[in-house]
Amino acid sequence: MERTLAIIKPDGVAAGLIGDIIKRIEYEGVKVAGMRLTQLDRRQAEGFYYVHRSKPFFNSLIDYMTSGPVVLMALQGNNIISHWRELMGATDPAKAGRGTIRGDMGTNIERNVVHGSDSNESAIFEINYFFKGTDIVT
Repeated sequence: MERTLAIIKPDGVAAGLIGDIIKRIEYEGVKVAGMRLTQLDRRQAEGFYYVHRSKPFFNSLIDYMTSGPVVLMALQGNNIISHWRELMGATDPAKAGRGTIRGDMGTNIERNVVHGSDSNESAIFEINYFFKGTDIVT
């Protein structure tokens, strides 16, 4: 059994897409093992996205991720990292397939509605960054 972090980003929350996204997750048989609505502060966002700190888009990413509430979720299932990435679609909604969350709901490469861990190592770091052990239900 594998876990991954999923985030419904500020644009998804602002557009009222929380229910639609969770419905797609549950329709796929994916278990939501932890979830909460929160507003990231700058320190939290910078710590979470530290791997991008030297990239030119870092400040705009931090501004965006702190611009409104986000929904943090720990998802659980067999091969959930790759499964969630398939459900999300390509980072750029213009390149994401129809039927994917980003393809159907994303606006552009910066406002693409959702985030997902890209590896088991990232998933462990990302889930532990936002959730304590007792916040996850197995």
